[in-house]
Amino acid sequence: MIKRELYMSRIRPFIGGELIKVMTGIRRSGKSVMLDLIKEELVESGIDSVQFISINFEDMRYAPLCSAATLHEEILRRAAAIQGKVYLFFDEIQEVKDWEKCINSLRVALDCDIYITGSNAKLLSGELATYLGGRYVEFVIYPFSFAEFLELYRPIAPQASIQQCFQKYLLSGGMPYLANLRYAEEPSRQYLTDVFNSVQLKDIVQRNKVRDVDLLGRILAYVMANVGTTFSATSLSKFFKNEQRTVAPETILNYIKYCCDAFLFYQVKRQDLQGKQILASNEKYYIADHGIREAVFGGNMRDINLILENIVYLELLRRGYEVTVGRTGGKEIDFVCDKRGEKLYVQVIYLLASEETVNREFGAYDSIRDNFPKYVVSLDEFDMSRNGIKHRNIRDFLLAEEWN
Repeated sequence: MIKRELYMSRIRPFIGGELIKVMTGIRRSGKSVMLDLIKEELVESGIDSVQFISINFEDMRYAPLCSAATLHEEILRRAAAIQGKVYLFFDEIQEVKDWEKCINSLRVALDCDIYITGSNAKLLSGELATYLGGRYVEFVIYPFSFAEFLELYRPIAPQASIQQCFQKYLLSGGMPYLANLRYAEEPSRQYLTDVFNSVQLKDIVQRNKVRDVDLLGRILAYVMANVGTTFSATSLSKFFKNEQRTVAPETILNYIKYCCDAFLFYQVKRQDLQGKQILASNEKYYIADHGIREAVFGGNMRDINLILENIVYLELLRRGYEVTVGRTGGKEIDFVCDKRGEKLYVQVIYLLASEETVNREFGAYDSIRDNFPKYVVSLDEFDMSRNGIKHRNIRDFLLAEEWN
C-alpha cells in the first residue's frame, strides 16, 4: 500500500477536526485505501483503534443499515460503548437513503470525527448542501499518477526502462488494484472491463433510472473514442440520425452528465482568453482512467496524442488546478490552468516532428503576453525550448515536483 502523500498532505490538517471529510471519485480509484491510510495515521498518533467504527455499504452484511434511521440507531448503540472521541468511517455512503440527515445528527449528538466516501458527484449537491453547508471539506481521489504507478510497477519490472514503464502506463492506466494483478495484460483488461461495467450499471443506469441502455452504451463509446476532441450534443445527435436513431440533444447532454456525475468523464469548458468569457458550446471530455478506455474501447497507441492529453489533464486536476481550454486569436491552447490566481499554460503534442509542428505548438502562445509559465509537452527526448516557452518530455513533466 503506497502512502498517496499528495492526498494525505491535504487531508492531514483536517484530521481530528470537526469538519466532515468527504472523499469522492470514480469507483475503485482508491478511496477505501485512503480511509485505511487515515486510520494508520490516527493509530500512529496514539488513538486506540477501538474508537473506530467502520462500515462499507457495498458489503451485504450492512444492507439493513442502508436507511438513515437504522444507521443512526446502530452508530449511537456502538458509540455508547466507546470511551472518548469516536472516529466514524463510512465507505460508499450514497447507498444509504437520506444519509445526510444521519451524518448531520451524528455530528451534533456525538464527540466524533467523520470520514465518508462516495462514487457520485451529486453526493455534495442538493440536500447535502442544506444539511451540511460549510461543515464538510471534499477531496477528489483520482487513479494513480505516473509517479504513483512507477512506485508499484518498478518492483514488478525492475529491468524496465523509464520509456517502457511509461508505455505500460499508457496502456494500463492508473487503477490501483492492477498492482495486485502485477499488471498482467489479460487479468488487467478483465478487471478494468468489470470496473467499467460496474460504473455503467450501478452509478449511471441504476442511479439515474436510465431506460435506454443501448443509447447510453453508444454515447459512452462515442465519448471514449473522442476524448480530448471538441464536439457538441447537436453534432452527436446528427451522428445518431445517420445511424437511423432519433435522439434529442438534451437527452445526449443528460446522459453525458450522468457519466460525469459518476466521475467516468470530466468536462472541460472552452474559454476566450481575450474576452475572458467561458464559451457556451463544444466542450471537451476526458476519461477518468485511460486504462479503462484501452480495455473497453482499445486504440490508446493509435490515438496517442489524445491519450497524452488525457494523462496531462488528470495530472493538472490532481495538483489542484482548475482547467479550461483556451482560445485566443483563432488559436487553441490545450490547457489554461489556474490555482489561486497562479496560472500555467500547457500544450500537449505527441512529437514535434517537423518545423511546421514546432511553429504551430509554440506559436499558440504568440498573443499571450503575461509572464506565467508556458509549456509544450511531448514525447521528444531533446529539449526544444525557445522564446521563454519551456519544452519538456512528458515523463519529466509528470514526475516534476513543481512547474515554474
